Amino acid sequence: MRKVSFAEFGGPDVLHLIDAEEPHAGRGRIRITVRAAGVNPVDWRIREGQILGAHPTVLPSGVGQDAAGVVDEVGEDVEGVAIGDRVFGEGAATYAEFAVLSAWARMPEGLTFEEAAGYPSVVETALRVIREVGVRPGQTLLVSGASGGVGSAVLQIARHQSIAVIGTAGAANQDYLRSLGATATTYGEGWTERVRQLGRVDAALDLAGSGVIRELVELTGDPRKVLSIADLAAPEFGVRFSGVAGSMPDALAEAADLIARGELHIPVEKSYTLAEAAAAHIDSHAGHTRGRRVLVI
Repeated sequence: MRKVSFAEFGGPDVLHLIDAEEPHAGRGRIRITVRAAGVNPVDWRIREGQILGAHPTVLPSGVGQDAAGVVDEVGEDVEGVAIGDRVFGEGAATYAEFAVLSAWARMPEGLTFEEAAGYPSVVETALRVIREVGVRPGQTLLVSGASGGVGSAVLQIARHQSIAVIGTAGAANQDYLRSLGATATTYGEGWTERVRQLGRVDAALDLAGSGVIRELVELTGDPRKVLSIADLAAPEFGVRFSGVAGSMPDALAEAADLIARGELHIPVEKSYTLAEAAAAHIDSHAGHTRGRRVLVI
């Protein structure tokens, strides 16, 4: 089979499309014929060799965690899923023609593989950070970097939980944030004052790692009310960095339910082939994403 791999840490040029042995489903796992794989910032952070305790890397390594496809192997002790089922979920080395998943859910009706591949890590992260930052119904959450995949999910899930959201993004994405129920404003010079004019901020999330932790602490008045998933220096400001996933099966079940009820939709901004994985990483690293980026196999 073909898969994307890297044998050394570094820039996008270390990614190579290679021929590799097919993986097989072990106990408690399933294998899928991959139709699409999600592209997440954690993918290029791991490729760069950033120290992420939840994701130890042994070289050479495959790339990717999220995928959608068709079940073609079912491991021992697995129930409730059969060969031929269309599923989306989380696994390892998903930038490939076949991948083994450790968590999965059936795809909601009407969802394409391309769309489904963009949900797993994004929704788990969104549910987790809303919970961990401690924001409650009726309060206001500030989201820095709100137009990407996690931000898109946070805005919609917060709205579902009766939490008001102020989102920052580039000028081109202001209408997009408003369409997801947020009060939108641009980042850049004077952004903190623009946020203050919009009202009280009870908690804040840094989703982009753009060096705004100090300002988020000032806006909330308490580093314990700020959480980052993108700035490894956050603890220097007394701010929690959240990088360890919670229950992926629970997150996938909730995502499937929200999608089926029409309460969650994350658009795919751009699709790539396996051979274009390096380009996908370059674009993901550059930011300014509206929704998700995926590889289509």
